[in-house]
Amino acid sequence: MPSLSEIVTACDQVTNRSSIQDFPGANNGLQIENNGEVTKIGAAVDAGIVPFEKAIEAGVDFLIVHHGLFWNTPERYTDVLYRKLKLAMDHNLAVYSSHLPLDAHQEIGNNRLLAKAIGLEPEDWFLPFEGTPIALLAKAPESRDVLKTRLQEEFKDGMTALEFGSQSPKRVAILTGSGRSALSCLRENDTDTLITGELRQEHFNLAQEERFNLYLCGHYATERYGVTALAGQMASKFQIPSHFIQTSCPL
Repeated sequence: MPSLSEIVTACDQVTNRSSIQDFPGANNGLQIENNGEVTKIGAAVDAGIVPFEKAIEAGVDFLIVHHGLFWNTPERYTDVLYRKLKLAMDHNLAVYSSHLPLDAHQEIGNNRLLAKAIGLEPEDWFLPFEGTPIALLAKAPESRDVLKTRLQEEFKDGMTALEFGSQSPKRVAILTGSGRSALSCLRENDTDTLITGELRQEHFNLAQEERFNLYLCGHYATERYGVTALAGQMASKFQIPSHFIQTSCPL
């Protein structure tokens, strides 16, 4: 049975946690300890009450999340934050967060694995944040119709296509989660086509005016890949089971 410290060290190494700068306030790494032993690993997109409850019900005692508990230093441990902390501590649930390290990772990151899921070959990376590129460029399929069909098959709960760009793009940009930071960089990277999780209403007009193809597949849905892959790697390495914590998030 692996120790908590062994698994945390392995997660830190695989994700290059110490070398990747995240958004201000993000706290990657171990956020809540347990009793020091790990028997089952879980993966969830969010550190929410419901994912915690489902993880506990599934017998998970080490939960990897993409969106962690803490984005700034809390001034008060009250209300929902208190309930989350108490729930985890009462049930021996350790929580480990990995945000940008699991977007930027070139093997098990969200962008890379989304591309793989729909059969796109990576070509390059772009959109550097503090020196680390966090978005992917991939070779496009033969047409945007083929691309749309693949996305519809992968995201069966729904996706939105705003198709005002070329019918046969040469490259596709991928930025899971929120995609607005990539929009201003598309043309300079020789593409008019972006796959992302979500955008804002104003970006509909931008897509029309700039003649972009924008595919919105859900913030939650596009960020399942990295945590699932990391949990799977750890489970294989330490010979313990892993489990993805599915929640019904349409956004």
